[in-house]
Amino acid sequence: MIELKNVSKSFKTKHGRKYILKDMSIVIPSDKNIGILGRNGTGKSTIMHMLGQIEFPDKGTITSDKSFSWPLGLRGGFVGNMTGKANIKFVCRLYGKSAKEIKKTVEFVKEFSELDDYFDMPIKTYSAGMKSRLSFGLSLSFDFDYLLIDETLSVGDARFRKKSKEALLKKIETCNVLLVSHDMGTLRDICDVGIVVDKGKMSYFDNINNAIAEYAAINK
Repeated sequence: MIELKNVSKSFKTKHGRKYILKDMSIVIPSDKNIGILGRNGTGKSTIMHMLGQIEFPDKGTITSDKSFSWPLGLRGGFVGNMTGKANIKFVCRLYGKSAKEIKKTVEFVKEFSELDDYFDMPIKTYSAGMKSRLSFGLSLSFDFDYLLIDETLSVGDARFRKKSKEALLKKIETCNVLLVSHDMGTLRDICDVGIVVDKGKMSYFDNINNAIAEYAAINK
């Protein structure tokens, strides 16, 4: 369960304060794959980060007894002067993995990301897509209650996108996802329920198709 109580989140702009959420209270049931929908600029990614307890509200509380991954689309958490391999080892140590587990994780991420020689090169030499592939593979190698995904499945060519989606579908047999996406087909394939973000409010739908219909109505 994820529970929001009187949550507000805003940003200061040249046109005044823009609210992502304003005095929002809602309970999101456990064990559901959740799609987050909304127009550009409504704060979908910010809300996903708050639900995953990576960002925090200005006011109110968000509580959950679940564990959350880092966002799969996040590329800024790596150390640029370290190699991809060294970054993977570093994260594994932070999470208390044993030497045997670290070796297994390194092998998995190298094979999945298909970075070849770049895996042993500094992260600062990577393209944005390469960093995302490394991050995606690393996230799949850990066990969380929820994977946070921010449009990551759009990374790479058609073959790699297909591979990533298949790997994700296999992974969510043992966990759930919070997915921000504009791809309605992907949302239908992966998500059970939906949250529509609009004008400082979150509306919860217990069927992803109903959430997609509401999103379509907002965009008319």
